[in-house]
Amino acid sequence: MFDYNKRTYIMGILNVTPDSFSDGGKFNSVDEALKHAIKMVEEGADIIDLGGESTRPGHSYVDADEELRRVIPVIKKLKEELDTPISVDTYKAKVADESLKLGVEMINDVWGLTKDKDMASVIAKHNAYVCIMHNQDDTEYGKDIMESIKEFLLESINIAIEAGIDKNKIVLDPGIGFGKTYEQNLEVLKRLGELKTLGYPILLGT
Repeated sequence: MFDYNKRTYIMGILNVTPDSFSDGGKFNSVDEALKHAIKMVEEGADIIDLGGESTRPGHSYVDADEELRRVIPVIKKLKEELDTPISVDTYKAKVADESLKLGVEMINDVWGLTKDKDMASVIAKHNAYVCIMHNQDDTEYGKDIMESIKEFLLESINIAIEAGIDKNKIVLDPGIGFGKTYEQNLEVLKRLGELKTLGYPILLGT
């Protein structure tokens, strides 16, 4: 589906949440969400990333059932109307499983398969793509920031491979804005090339 050696792919973000930092509350209805997704595809989006829980700093926790209530109707509508691949932004295995059953192509886990022990096996079961993101609860790093990020991502890659996720379906994300100060974000961006040593495509959400 994706040939990362040939081109860069653009991910369009579709939040069906009341409190996301950029578009919270704008696309809560299925029709509005579809309209926005179509607009993003027309503007060049290659994949639509659908989120049912805001991950901005200070966001409110949403349980899996509420997250499913938000995303499932939108997934169904997008699948009816668009051929564009869909990614679901979740760190909950239950949400991932139900989404993948509907034909979603990728799970975008902002906790890199570490929050829910069943996540990796669910993704493997569906033979889906996964985006593994670096994240942490604070901005303190005991060592060089890029070394810390690589160490986290390598652990997540091992979780993925051991669960049976196809190595060719793994994408890495350094997690700009997650567990990082403004200055740390800039340093990660400046040193992004260092992540290429891990041998996987890189997703960047800035």
